[in-house]
Amino acid sequence: MAERQGQAAPDAVLTRIGQVVMLHHAGDREEARHRLLALWAEIGEHGDPLHRCTLAHYLADTQDDPADELAWDLRALAAAEEAGQEALAVLAFYPSLHVNLADDYVGLGRFDAARTHLRWAREAAAVLADDRYGEGVRAAIERLRARLGESGGGTWTPPRQRP
Repeated sequence: MAERQGQAAPDAVLTRIGQVVMLHHAGDREEARHRLLALWAEIGEHGDPLHRCTLAHYLADTQDDPADELAWDLRALAAAEEAGQEALAVLAFYPSLHVNLADDYVGLGRFDAARTHLRWAREAAAVLADDRYGEGVRAAIERLRARLGESGGGTWTPPRQRP
């Protein structure tokens, strides 16, 4: 029972990340980037994979340079892959991670890479619930699909099962 209670307890790091994300959404991108980078320094390159994935995912959104945004999104994906498929929270992140990477690659003119990640995002979206988050991610996928003129297709498999 104590173990269950520990699992149900709020995660202080994720709460702190969420607070900074709210700051970013309120329009203070520079301060959000500063605070997220401070959290990254605190957590470190070898911290909990879910924390690193979440933090890098949101840090990417605060970047001004498209190459920096790509670097943070790649860190988020690497941390998600490190966390593994057993982390349900990470599985729900994959569609967003891949659509963000696809968008990064479009911004850098790397359209083949963009199409690959868009295809994986569309397939990974099957795990999303029909809630606000799921609808938002699916809408982002469809907007990018339309920009790229993609019709879809392909099969996404979790990273540890890829050939």
